[in-house]
Amino acid sequence: MTDASAPTGSPDGPAPIRLGTRASRLAVAQSQDVADRLAKASGRPVELVTVTSEGDTNRASLASLGGTGVFASALREALVAGEVDVLVHSLKDLPTAPYPGLTIAAVPKRADARDVLVARNAATVETLPEGAKVGTGSPRRVAQLKAKRPDLDVVDIRGNIDTRLGRVDDDLDAVVLAAAGLTRIDRLDAATELLDLGFWPSAPGQGALAIEIRADETDRNLLAALRKIEHAPTRLTVSAEREVLAELEAGCSAPIGATAIVDAEMLLVSATVYRPDGSEYRTASHAAVLDGSAQDRLTEALELGGRVAAELLENGAADLADLATSVAEDTTDGPHTAGPGLATPAE
Repeated sequence: MTDASAPTGSPDGPAPIRLGTRASRLAVAQSQDVADRLAKASGRPVELVTVTSEGDTNRASLASLGGTGVFASALREALVAGEVDVLVHSLKDLPTAPYPGLTIAAVPKRADARDVLVARNAATVETLPEGAKVGTGSPRRVAQLKAKRPDLDVVDIRGNIDTRLGRVDDDLDAVVLAAAGLTRIDRLDAATELLDLGFWPSAPGQGALAIEIRADETDRNLLAALRKIEHAPTRLTVSAEREVLAELEAGCSAPIGATAIVDAEMLLVSATVYRPDGSEYRTASHAAVLDGSAQDRLTEALELGGRVAAELLENGAADLADLATSVAEDTTDGPHTAGPGLATPAE
């Protein structure tokens, strides 16, 4: 039986949901996972539509391209143009500024937020040889590695996960990657060390996915399916983490790590801002009891992230990380806020 609220496709059934994704192995893997869940929740077929971004074709460093937001821009243009119906992003890749005409309709349950080391000879950060070459494209990871091991030769790298893993057997002693990415392509076994979030806070939103739609979407079947995929605790934690980033007015490439967790109705938020060479850093943490409606809890999460950011600024984080430069490198116009799209699930 066809849902009357779903657009009619052919006489054989409802119109498919077109899901926009980058073409990388990781992007397709995480998009297919969401597609399978959307298909089950909506009762409709879901088709993957690949979109190529500048970040996929330009081999320059992410910082010089304006941060990881370059991966989202082409996808968002396709959504605005009506070429696709939904997008799946790695949430850590999205600038904190809202995109005109779009909203984040669902945030599924988060995967592992940690970073991992993949090294020769099963090495850990502590046991890497002196002067070892470690690859990463993240200024945050550079600073963290230098803070722990100033002797390391940290090399800027680009490329998909398989390319980066391959370099460990070639010209690098190790690389640092996201645990969630390795898990999604069934390569977590390559990790030689899982980096604890206490000393190694990851990027705001790391491990979480964001499902984005047009703000004026009227497909009730699609909206209902997205509500089924939504995971409220994940939206709380990533909203708090991204609010830290927003209040610091920092771009995706800034050396900032943030961690939020929900534990027994308590939300705890911690963030660290680094000097790029790892020689100094500032950390702030705050907690609050969650109470009231879902919207009340989201408001509390945003306020808590704001308090963490305010303490960091009071302690000199802006000068430490040169955050004004990070803002200039971000590709998104307009003020940085967590945005109504992230703070409000699909109605």
